[in-house]
Formats: sequence, C-alpha cells, structure tokens
Amino acid sequence: MGIAVSAYIEHFSYVGLFAVLMLCGLGLPVPEDVALLTGGFLIHRGITAYPPTLVVALLGVVVGDNSLFLIGRRFGSGLLAYFGVERPRSRNRIEWLRGFMERHGSKTIFYARFLAGLRAIIYLSAGSLGVSPGRFFFYDLLGALISVPVMVSIGYLFGSQIEYATAYVGGFEHLILLIAILSILFWISRYLYLWSGNGNHPQ
Repeated sequence: MGIAVSAYIEHFSYVGLFAVLMLCGLGLPVPEDVALLTGGFLIHRGITAYPPTLVVALLGVVVGDNSLFLIGRRFGSGLLAYFGVERPRSRNRIEWLRGFMERHGSKTIFYARFLAGLRAIIYLSAGSLGVSPGRFFFYDLLGALISVPVMVSIGYLFGSQIEYATAYVGGFEHLILLIAILSILFWISRYLYLWSGNGNHPQ
C-alpha cells in the first residue's frame, strides 16, 4: 500500500501529495509520515521544489485534520453513542471529558499532531466535545508548522536512504506514543487515588 501511494504521489506530484495527506487525515490506512517523507523524496529527486512542497504538504495535513474535526463536530452525538460513551450512566463521564477539553484541549490538540496512533480519535473527540473550530485550527496549525517541515526535510536530506528514514521515524513515533500512554496511565492512577482517598474531585 505504501509503495502504491508513493508511486501515486510521484506521478501527480503536488496534487497527489495534497490528496493523499488530506485522505490520511480522514482515515486513509497509510501513515501520514510516509506521504510526507515521499514529498521530501520528490524534492531530493528534483521532481518538485522545496518551498511549494512544504506549502502543499501543510495545506493537505491541515485540511485533513480539520475535516476530521468537523466530522466529529457534526456527528458528535452519534459518534459518542456508537462508541458506547453516551449512555445515561455515562453522562458524568461526558461532562468530565468536556471539562478536560476546556482546560487542556489546546495542549491535547497540539501534542496529538505528533502522535499518529492517537491523532484521529483525539481530533474526532475534540469536535464531538465542543472545542471551537478556531481554537482547533490554531493549535493544529501550530503543531503542523513543526511536524510537516521536519518530516519533509528528513525525506529530502535522506532521500537516498528513504527506507532507513522511514524505519527511524516509525521507531521514534512508537517511543513518543509509549511515553504518552505511560503519562496518561500515571495521570489516571493519580486521579483515581485522589478520588478514592478523600472523596474530593481532583482539579
């Protein structure tokens, strides 16, 4: 699948890169990083130029992310019901999640840009839980302004060893995901401890 997508991007260059990145944001079963590395590889081969490739890649990523967010915003109740969250006994959980997004949504949206394994569900949840479109766009764009140039530049600089670059990036993302999961587990355990210890809701 990755080879076919890379061939498609190479054939259609800028249009292909934009289309694949937008579809990645909507759930295309191809890692977004593969498409970004391919964009850098096209620069390495002289098929595309560096500045317009960065612009097209950034647009594709942001359009895909915001499309997914708007899907969550439009079908929020249905999505929550589908995942079994919106049940009568789960109303408190929903309100807690809304409160969490109000307090920490900006950081969550920003860091999700670097967590391929959690990105889609976080963006859908942000839309479903009432995060404003302007807030989502700003922090998603802020993260993309860091992640997109880095990935495209790696593909450009290591174009002759693109397979190694892909493997390296994949391993690095797994490490970030592991750290994120451990941090979440620590935070949840602290929350439960404080809740059961004195009956007060942790802030």
